[in-house]
Formats: sequence, structure tokens, C-alpha cells
Amino acid sequence: MALCVMLIAVYGCRKKEEEATTSSSIDTAEQYAGGEGTSFDFSVNAFSNPMATLSSGGEDSFVVGNSFFNKNWVIAPSSTTGRDGLGPFFNSTSCSGCHSIDGRGRPPLALNEVSGLLMRLSIPGTSTHGGPLADPSYGEQLSDHSIPGLDIEGSIQLTYTPINATYSDGTAYELLNPTYNLINLNYGSLSASALFSPRIAQQMPGLGLLEAVSESTVLSFADVNDANGDGISGKPNYVWDETKQANALGRFGWKANQPSLRQQTSAAFLGDIGINSTLFTGQNLTADQETLYGGLANGGTPEVSDNILDNVIFYSSTLAVPGRRNMNDAEVLKGKQLFTTLKCNSCHISSMETGTHPTIPELSHQKISPYTDLLLHDMGSALADGRPDFQATGSEWRTPPLWGIGLIQTVNGHTNLLHDGRARNVEEAILWHGGEAANSKTNFTSLNATQRAALIKFVNSL
Repeated sequence: MALCVMLIAVYGCRKKEEEATTSSSIDTAEQYAGGEGTSFDFSVNAFSNPMATLSSGGEDSFVVGNSFFNKNWVIAPSSTTGRDGLGPFFNSTSCSGCHSIDGRGRPPLALNEVSGLLMRLSIPGTSTHGGPLADPSYGEQLSDHSIPGLDIEGSIQLTYTPINATYSDGTAYELLNPTYNLINLNYGSLSASALFSPRIAQQMPGLGLLEAVSESTVLSFADVNDANGDGISGKPNYVWDETKQANALGRFGWKANQPSLRQQTSAAFLGDIGINSTLFTGQNLTADQETLYGGLANGGTPEVSDNILDNVIFYSSTLAVPGRRNMNDAEVLKGKQLFTTLKCNSCHISSMETGTHPTIPELSHQKISPYTDLLLHDMGSALADGRPDFQATGSEWRTPPLWGIGLIQTVNGHTNLLHDGRARNVEEAILWHGGEAANSKTNFTSLNATQRAALIKFVNSL
């Protein structure tokens, strides 16, 4: 009898330990990945919902911003004066042309297809404020579309070379290594020393929450000199802020090269659509192109008014983050544990709180789960573009947020990831990791198939 009592006691203690371990792995707050405004619409419109906490006035601004985000801009002059001024050169006629249903772009399947991929350009050296130095013939971005009567700047030709390798358990896998060629160049040759970098449009939800994270919080994640010796040394990018006329912390873009949503949005209007603003007043033309086309009709000065721009920024700021799915699933919980064991969470930080947003109170003081540190990390030679961007080197990239990643297939019909979409899914994205993430990648390849599937299932639950 005494032995039975003892065994029951031991079993009871072990059962309580297991329950404690399981329950501690379940952070119910993570279900609300985007704080109180989190959306639980997991349909094709998962990225397009307003934050649930918006006021009625905010809802009105959201609707107006949504209209100007999604509808096409037209050539000037036009009776549609609020939407004219397209081009002369552009990559898309609307914001949603690249961010379809507020989601993620993918590599093009044909020449000059609007798919959400564009090519950044520069030459060695830095601009007046320390940023990339534009190519003299084509500027900072290749435009593969133009208004009627003008030749496009050029086209992006993309081919892939297979890379075959195996996991430690003998399972084979294949990666696709992209090669880019710029062809049909109509305005002279690129500089012999030209640097170029392909960029995929990222999904939109949660941008305002990331802007509301305080600078001190972001800097608390930094370890530039790897003082703790874990091999990971995230660093901030400080970039030129046109509004402040000073350097500021970079938060947005693949290399954290934009300090605010206002500047990010204004730069996209100009570079992607050819629409100027009060922040960027010129036309999207190089000096030689200005001579040729500077006299063409435009949509006014500015082409996008401050009122319209404010509404688009509000819309972009208040798109709700989708909540977690399947977070209590046993396999997802195992994957979450592996995510930590492999130190993926050293860069993809799960939880933080926003500070005080200056204009949108719904973004303030929210506990969020973005799975990013907003810092730059060296990702190794395989992912390097060789193109510096302010303090980001040619092999450094900002940690992309993972929230919503498992819904890209539902929203956009693909699962392409990384800065140029080369990874066809989460698994391939992990396998491309190098540099500071090399150990995590190597440890991932040492997992068995069941463990790999659990980790991937966890990431897709975010």
C-alpha cells in the first residue's frame, strides 16, 4: 500500500510538472499579436481589416486611405485631378499593385509583370546625407513601366540555378539561387560599378505598431559588438529623416532605410508610381531624363496632397495584425520550443510593448508579438546584395516581422519569402540563413523530419 501511495505521489508530481511546462509554453496574450486591435479574420482579406479599436473618425480616415491605396493613378492632365500625375516612369499604378490585398509581392513570372518586385540601384559612394548614391542614368530604382509614348527604363530578367543538398537525416532538399540581368535599357548604360538589389513588397499589417515601439526599446535589443558572445550582434540603422532634417532610427524597408511611415509612403509614391509630395517635390527623373521629359504635364505641386497622403498613412498605420492560429496545438507548441532552442528568437523577438504614438492613440501602449527586433543582422554571403544602405552593409538586413506569415498563401496565393522572394516557403527561408544565423540554420538541418515540421508549423501559426 505504501508503495502504491508513493507511486501515485510521484506520478502526481510529474503530471503537475508536465502540465506546468505545457501551460507555460502557452502565452494567451500572443493570440492578440497586434494588441487590442488584433483581427481574427483569417480569410483572403486577413491583411485588410482596420484595427478593431478605431474610433468612428478613424474609421472614416481608414476608408479614404484605403481608396487611395487601392485605386489606380492616371496620367496628367485628367479630369480626375485628385489622382493624376502618374509617371512618367513607374513600377505600378497603385500601392496595391505591389501590395495586393495589402499582402506580399512575389518574383515576376514574365518580363515587366507587376508582381511586387523592384530593383534598387546605386553606385559606390554615399549621397549628401549618407545614403546610397544614385546611378546617374537610372536613379535609385529601375522603372519597368512608362506612360504612353515613352520607352521604359528597362526590364528585369530573372533565372534560377538549383542548389541541391541534404539534411543530416539524409532527406534531400533544393534551393533556387536567383540571377538577375537588367535588359532593354533605353537610357544609356548602367555605371560599370553599378550596385543593384531586388526587393519584394512586404505585407502591410502592423506597420503603425512598429512605428510606435520606442527607440529605447529597439536599442535594448542591440548588441553591436556581441558583448554576450552568442554570435548575434544586431545593430540599428540610422538614416536621413527628411521631416526632421536629421538622422533618425531606421525602422522600415528591408534594410531599415526609412525612419517613418510618412517618409516610407512618400518615397514609395515617388519611386514606385511617379507621384511627388510635399516631402519629395521633384519628378521621378534623372538629370538627362529631366532634359527630355521635364516639360511633360504633371498632376500639380504636389501631385498627392497632404490630406490624401495623411489618409493613406493612417490606413497603412492601422491595418490590423491577424491573431495567432492553432497556438495550443501540441505540434505548434513543440515547434515554439524548438524556435527558442535554435535561438531563432534572438532576432525574431516575440514580445514587446509600444510606446506613445503621437497621433493615433489606438497604437499606444499595446503588447504585441511581431517576431522582429527591427535591427540589422549580417545574413552571410548567400543572401548578400553587396549594396550598402546608410549604415547597413551589403550583407546586412533588417529582421522581418513574422506576424501574419502563415496567411500569405491564403491572401496572395504564394509563400515566397526573403527580400527577393527566392525562398518558396518557410523551410527554404530558414535554409538560406547564414552569417549570424548560420548556427541556427545548421542546427535546423540536424533536426529530424518531425522536428522540422513542428518548427515550420509554429512559424506558420504566427
